[in-house]
Amino acid sequence: MPTKKTKRPGTRILLLLIILAVGFGALAFGSATKRTAMTPGLALDLEGGTQLILTPTTTDGSEISDEDVNQAIEVIRQRVDASGVAEAQISRQGGQNIVVALPSTPSEATLDLVRKAAVLYFRPVIRIIQGNAMQIAEQQNKLAAQRNQAASAAPTDAAAPSAAPSASPTIPMTTPEQVATRAADVNGDGVISEDPLPATSNDNSSDAWITEKMIYDATMRDCTAPENLTGEAQDPAKAVISCDKRGSGTAYILGPADIAGTDIETAVSGTETTEQGGTTNKWGVSVEFNSTGTEKFAAVSERLLAYRNAARAAKPSAGANSAPTSTTDSQKAQFAIVLDGLTIMSSGFRDSVTSPITDGRVRIDIGQGGKARAQANTLANQLSFGALPINFTVQSEQQISATLGTEQLRNGLIAGLIGFLLIIIYLAWQYRGLSLVAVASLIIAAAGTYLVIALLSWFIGYRLSLAGVAGLIISIGITMDSFIIYFERVRDEVRNGRTLIAAVDEGWKHARRTIAVSDAVNLVASVVLYALAVGGVQGFAFTLGVTTVVDLAVIFAFTHPLMVWILRFRFFGEGHRLSGLDPEHLGARSLAAYGKGRDALIEGAVGSLARRKALARRGEPDDGTAIQGDDAVDSQAHDGKDGESK
Repeated sequence: MPTKKTKRPGTRILLLLIILAVGFGALAFGSATKRTAMTPGLALDLEGGTQLILTPTTTDGSEISDEDVNQAIEVIRQRVDASGVAEAQISRQGGQNIVVALPSTPSEATLDLVRKAAVLYFRPVIRIIQGNAMQIAEQQNKLAAQRNQAASAAPTDAAAPSAAPSASPTIPMTTPEQVATRAADVNGDGVISEDPLPATSNDNSSDAWITEKMIYDATMRDCTAPENLTGEAQDPAKAVISCDKRGSGTAYILGPADIAGTDIETAVSGTETTEQGGTTNKWGVSVEFNSTGTEKFAAVSERLLAYRNAARAAKPSAGANSAPTSTTDSQKAQFAIVLDGLTIMSSGFRDSVTSPITDGRVRIDIGQGGKARAQANTLANQLSFGALPINFTVQSEQQISATLGTEQLRNGLIAGLIGFLLIIIYLAWQYRGLSLVAVASLIIAAAGTYLVIALLSWFIGYRLSLAGVAGLIISIGITMDSFIIYFERVRDEVRNGRTLIAAVDEGWKHARRTIAVSDAVNLVASVVLYALAVGGVQGFAFTLGVTTVVDLAVIFAFTHPLMVWILRFRFFGEGHRLSGLDPEHLGARSLAAYGKGRDALIEGAVGSLARRKALARRGEPDDGTAIQGDDAVDSQAHDGKDGESK
């Protein structure tokens, strides 16, 4: 059992150091491959960035309300957050202008997301491409390789040994281009044409809107790649290729827009209401169009229902209530809701809908459960935002300098360094050798915090502001509180007569609860502050929360194991006068608290004051014998009262 206890502290410390080494190694690799930098990104107040001033205008000439502007700001904020840009500032200026400030040098794609309005359209589905050519080719090649391997391993005919074995034909590998060509070559001439396909109708669902080249491009497009999920401006009067916004990999070839988002009157999420007035647990979105949208959707619903009926008629054996088949008619029985060039959902009509919808009221079913509820709320918001009749005119776009700059950052770091040095001086004065444990823990905590901030800057685009730096500096004091609580508990246990090893163990049992509760309070406070605050205060709360978590990890995985480990050394284990655990400094009362080499010194420390008083009464000088060993104690034990000789 003792052997286990001596091994565990070193194991914990080693594991923590390995984690730090791996983290810094990953950061160095990312820096070497130009994916990130060794230093965290800086926010607007420290690095500057790009500022755009947008003026909203309506497409129908109506007056813009405050609600419209606030919703437009929310749309922009959602787009910026989705693009991975942190610490952006979005606010109103004057009556209706919107100011967007993005840190550093944002990409052109991010700027486009800010410049353009939220544009939503209902488009007819012409083709649905499940999986891209690269994935299909990979699957086919894997299957071909398995079959070729099986064919090569098949035994030859034993009945005709003299005959040459018949070689099985090898299945050739397939390229993504071949897969896309087979899918797009509608007329079978082996050439991918850019001419329109033969017309199948006189509406927006006709094949005449698309080409073989469009089918080829849709099949080659990887709709799981992040670069294809950022959205783009698309011409509503032309057929387009659109990826599923959820990243499922599905690509849609869509006809010209039938209905614009500006024709939506309201979009509200909620559970389904039955004909008897009750509710079910099925979540969905109830959409109501204005008069223009109502008229358009009546024509759209009539057309899509005709395609659904045609698809079912092509497979009569399936029954009247069967799902649409996989023909193009079944695909054309659906409409897609497209926001900023991405399909947020596609849907057909439920079986209960048998006639065109003429009242302009549509319910889009999502599903059941908490996930469906969240999806319904998101879709309702997207439909509402897309329905805003607002465009943005860019009044100005310019580079802005840091509002505070590197000088303030340097001053903040100097202030933190000064505080760190003052803490070290205090620790050395108060705890002597134990200050080495605290300083080592502070260094590990600083390294861990820097690593976490740098990795968050890499993976989620976090940027460090001056308020965040303030949170880091304050965390030094929080970390020191943990050390002091622990050290004082250990010293209290030694004063109460425990051995050093027992004092460390018992002191840790009491201290860890206090430390955990204290850090939990700080963590809750930082989470609440982050949720309720905006701007720089959020940066302060974020770094405060990060450093609190790091403090807990360091105190449990490094400080306590290191404290246990250093007791193996005579300097600490036998209580050297500079160790911070010396009996004179602590007032230890147990002769067993330290090693044998300290027994006499402890005894002398405990009895020296009484002996000196006795010598003073007898008028004898203190020649140092009062703090000798057990012999000196025994010799004076035969003296009379107050040290007088008998």
